[in-house]
Amino acid sequence: MTSASILWRGLILPGHEVCRLYSLDSQWHINGTAVFTYDQKPYRLDYDILCDESWNTRSAQISGWLGDNPLEIKLHTDAEHRWWVNGIEHPQVADCVDLDLNFSPSTNLIPIRRLGLEIGEAAEVSAAWLKFPTFQLQPLQQVYRRIDENTYRYESAGGSFVADLQVNPAGFVTDYPGAWQAEAWTQPRSLSR
Repeated sequence: MTSASILWRGLILPGHEVCRLYSLDSQWHINGTAVFTYDQKPYRLDYDILCDESWNTRSAQISGWLGDNPLEIKLHTDAEHRWWVNGIEHPQVADCVDLDLNFSPSTNLIPIRRLGLEIGEAAEVSAAWLKFPTFQLQPLQQVYRRIDENTYRYESAGGSFVADLQVNPAGFVTDYPGAWQAEAWTQPRSLSR
C-alpha cells in the first residue's frame, strides 16, 4: 500500500481539513474530514472518494452535518461517465470524468494525477462539481496548465476564475491562494501514477 496525507487550514470557510490518499487493490482512495464554520454554524463533512488505477472517479460518499442537519450523499459513475446521486441519474454531468468537491481542495489532486502534464502543457477537463452549500451536482469546465514542477494554473467558468496552485510531490494542493493553505503533510511513500 502507498499513502500520503495533508492538513489544510481553510480561509474562505474558516476551519481545517485533513485528507489521506492511499492505493489499495489497484484503486486510489481519497478520504478526509473538513470541519469549518459557515453562516455562523459548525459544519463537519467526511468524504471518501474512489478512483480507478487511471484516476477516473468511480464513486464518492459525503456524510456529516450542517449545523443541526445531517447530510448523506452517495455518488457513483460508470465507464461511460454517467453519474448518479443517491440512486438518481444526473444527465447534466454526463461525460464528466472528475469529481470536484467545492468545499475541499482535495479533488484538485484527481485531474492533476490523471493528466500527468509536463511543464508547459495544458488540458481542459469536465468535472462533476458538487457545489457547496446547495450540494447540487453540475458540470464545470476546467483548464489545468502546468507552469513548473510544483505549480499549476487552474481556470474555471470560462476563465473567470484563475488561481496558481502550488502542489507537493503527491499532487495535493499546498497553497490555493485565498482559499486553503497546507499546514502539514507527509512525504508520499511509493506513490506513482
